[in-house]
Amino acid sequence: MSTNQLALAAVLVLASTLEAQGVAPAPPNIVLINADDVGYGDVGCYGATKVRTPHIDRLAAEGRRFTDAHSASAVCTPSRYALLTGEYPFRQGLSAPVFLRTPCVIPAGKTTLADVMRRAGHATALLGKWHLGFGERQPVDWNQPLTPGPLEFGFDHYFGVPVVNSHAPFVWVEDHAVVGFDPADPFVYGQPAATKPFREKFQPRAIGGARAAHERYDDEQVGTELARRAVEWIRGHREEPFFLYLATTNIHHPFTPAPRFRGTSDCGMYGDFVHELDWIVGEVLQALEDAELAEETLVIFTSDNGGMLNMGGQEAWKAGHRLNGDLLGFKFDAWEGGHRVPFVVRWPGHVPAGTTSDPLISNVDLLATFAALTGQRLADDEGVDSFDVLPALVGSPEQPIRDHLVLEPHSSKHRALREGSHVFVDARGAGGFAAKEIGSHGLGGPAAHLLTGQENSDIVDGKLRPDAPVGQLYDLAADPAETRNLYREEPERVAAMRARLAELVGSERTAPTR
Repeated sequence: MSTNQLALAAVLVLASTLEAQGVAPAPPNIVLINADDVGYGDVGCYGATKVRTPHIDRLAAEGRRFTDAHSASAVCTPSRYALLTGEYPFRQGLSAPVFLRTPCVIPAGKTTLADVMRRAGHATALLGKWHLGFGERQPVDWNQPLTPGPLEFGFDHYFGVPVVNSHAPFVWVEDHAVVGFDPADPFVYGQPAATKPFREKFQPRAIGGARAAHERYDDEQVGTELARRAVEWIRGHREEPFFLYLATTNIHHPFTPAPRFRGTSDCGMYGDFVHELDWIVGEVLQALEDAELAEETLVIFTSDNGGMLNMGGQEAWKAGHRLNGDLLGFKFDAWEGGHRVPFVVRWPGHVPAGTTSDPLISNVDLLATFAALTGQRLADDEGVDSFDVLPALVGSPEQPIRDHLVLEPHSSKHRALREGSHVFVDARGAGGFAAKEIGSHGLGGPAAHLLTGQENSDIVDGKLRPDAPVGQLYDLAADPAETRNLYREEPERVAAMRARLAELVGSERTAPTR
């Protein structure tokens, strides 16, 4: 079938699919804002009081807020892999973040969200954090074109931070090239990058040289630059359908808000960085209104994982801010605080305003959902773990779609299964990034209790009880804060969920057959 025939077929399927769900037949523009390390309690509409997020709260007031949305992983790289490909990160052995030496972790030919939207005729762009590696060889040669990268996976344009804002190379990348790169001044592994020092900004196995490229990167202007680029891109594509994936570095450490946001919150630089994030969201919403596209655009705001108990997070906690609300744990953890995230959608006239949805969804579901939204039928090998949750977005807020979800913490030994209201972890503790002392890195597992005092029946004085069960089972309907481990009380459920988890991990797909 030709490309034109495929496009026509997609339009016809779209019309029947969306009309059956009470949705207009023309697919919308999509703006997907995937924030970094924003926890369940970091946003006003999810209960935050020490920070103010009027623009994100406005999205919720004008759209739908999800209370049981999860990133498929509690870690940045595997979470982003799940979001873009619609498949669980364990299929590529991903449970940890990648850094500047790692080549692209997405297999060649893998279908992504951008591929789906490009097939629907949308212009596509990624602005912000990629964090999925570049090229085919390790270590990455930053002196050569960075390919494969976002442009090989469906994006027409890329501008952003290639790895993470806390680690080298501390440069901008546009499409396949480092911005400002001079071949006469190449990158050299093993040297520190010529950039501003900030607390929680690391230089392990750094890459120096390339002074001009490093000088183009100003940590305190990353958020405002991405906002500016997003506004410009929306203005430049107002006459055609588009998909914009805006992956902010806010609020990953180091906390480097532009000067105008400093001191605006009640919980230090952590809160100030949240305020800058909310401003970025506001700039995007205003750009859509200025272009008269607000009614024609589906906006999604979410996060790659839960809030992180790093130095800034600890200071915010001491100021009374609860990064992940009442949830147990933090980024990296198998516990709810590691992966239950804000998820807000707005599409005027299609997503009922001011509604709340409680059924289970995940960022891994976006690929199948975007396919349904644009009238496409995915191939059997596309989005193998992605459920179509479009009915939950535009239909009844209480319509259940997912009956299970596999969750990936930092430690693959702690891989978890959510089934109904129960969550099972086949190991002790959180499986997060556990630091022996409270320092600059995130704290996972019992160490976090030394600072936070969160309650859990397996923890005493910040340590695992010697007689703690070898696994964990919680009923989130009765105990959303995971204070009581039911592992010994419900052996039959434990056995069934252990078997189900093994079955799912060993299967070729977990999504329904299409």
